[in-house]
Amino acid sequence: MIWHDVQQNTDEWMALRCGKVTASNFATFMANDGKAFGDPAKRYAIQVALERINGERSKNQFSGNAHTERGHEQEPIARILYEEQHFVDVNNGGFFDHGEYGDSPDGLVGSDGVIEIKSVTAPIHYATITRGSFDPAYTWQLIGHLDCTDRDWVDFVSFCDEFPDHNRLFVHRLYKDDYIDRIERLRSRMNEFLELVNEIEQRIR
Repeated sequence: MIWHDVQQNTDEWMALRCGKVTASNFATFMANDGKAFGDPAKRYAIQVALERINGERSKNQFSGNAHTERGHEQEPIARILYEEQHFVDVNNGGFFDHGEYGDSPDGLVGSDGVIEIKSVTAPIHYATITRGSFDPAYTWQLIGHLDCTDRDWVDFVSFCDEFPDHNRLFVHRLYKDDYIDRIERLRSRMNEFLELVNEIEQRIR
């Protein structure tokens, strides 16, 4: 594993991720774990294969909308609040490169933690607070952080600026030791998915 100290959404960051399976997409192939890959996983495999062949980011890749732009704008605010509440400094997450796959956490905390920040709408934030835990939609991205970074814990950070100051930030910590079984499941399924990507790449070539 190689860690690259690059900023998210820069050209260098995009180039490092090109042709690699990334943690933000792990859920696409974990959805039917133990069964045949579904259509979302197959579409993603084709995308990764084409990026390998063409050496550039897929033109059909999701380019963002008003909600994702809002998230990018508000992430620094959430990061500052997290630092203030936890009395820590959050450093650049960079890119953890494992060759055929990789991971870009939103920040590194000390030598043993990472964070994943989600700037969300009020209903989603309310549901997360009510649940008292992380949003299950991000389960495999969070487990991917624990595996790919080889750090001890990840903090899931939900942020919504529409809420009062005392609860606009919600944090839930996941410890690696509690997810060993699911990390093993992820690794096994990852190998199967990479085989699918390789098969598709060979067919296209």
